[in-house]
Amino acid sequence: MSIIYFLIGCSVLLALAFLSAFFWAQRSGQNDDLYTPSVRILLDDEQDPAEDK
Repeated sequence: MSIIYFLIGCSVLLALAFLSAFFWAQRSGQNDDLYTPSVRILLDDEQDPAEDK
């Protein structure tokens, strides 16, 4: 029965670690711009004038 208490404690600590990592990512601006990466592949790359020759 004591192993169940140990596993519950470990799972709570792991959940708190993931929760703190999530809040840290939100505060650091990880998900600020969700639109631009999805359309970046559709934008044309600008070519250098030297490549046109």
